Amino acid sequence: MGDRRTAAFFDFDSTLLADESGRLGVKYIIDKGLMPTGLLLRIFIAHKLFKRGLISEKAMIGTLLRVYKKRTLAEFEAGADEFFETVLRPNLAPRLVEVARNHQRRGHVLVLISGSIRYMLRPVARELSFDHLICTDLEQGPDGLLTGKTQNGLCVGPTKREKALELAAREKIDLGASYAYGDHHDDLPLLNLVGHPHAVEPNEKLAREASQKGWPVLSHF
Repeated sequence: MGDRRTAAFFDFDSTLLADESGRLGVKYIIDKGLMPTGLLLRIFIAHKLFKRGLISEKAMIGTLLRVYKKRTLAEFEAGADEFFETVLRPNLAPRLVEVARNHQRRGHVLVLISGSIRYMLRPVARELSFDHLICTDLEQGPDGLLTGKTQNGLCVGPTKREKALELAAREKIDLGASYAYGDHHDDLPLLNLVGHPHAVEPNEKLAREASQKGWPVLSHF
């Protein structure tokens, strides 16, 4: 096992980010006058249910994806750096950023693994020098417009686990020696995969699991 490496897997929303990128993104779009009222109401309701653990992360992101329907990926990619600088960077969780830098100093493989969208996460991964970005890709139709669906499914729940296993096999990562950080019980498939799981500002279900298993619990600040 001497040639195998240690990795640190970081969820993004409410973990490395001390907020939810979807919520921040919706506000950003509202401020630009691009959000239909009916869709805004659906997102508001879904967000409330998600925070109470009544719907899954998959259902929450599925609702948010409706924002992209019949628009081009290029217009979102063009604004990604501005969105990072003005919205995401100020909301990065200081403690978790330092945790990531600590792992980097120790020579660990940094993995950003999230259900959020690739164009939004690329500037984050670049700024914090993550080695790998595993996330959700948007589907484009034959007309070049976004369909409001994902290309190969959402990177949440069991899919995070599958993607982490694929990366570990490809990059010779020792999962037993590796770390993972998440905030929601949907992160449990990933957290249970590594030897050093951490709960970050966990929701009720994850907090209960972390308490039962003696996992460290971190705050954003």
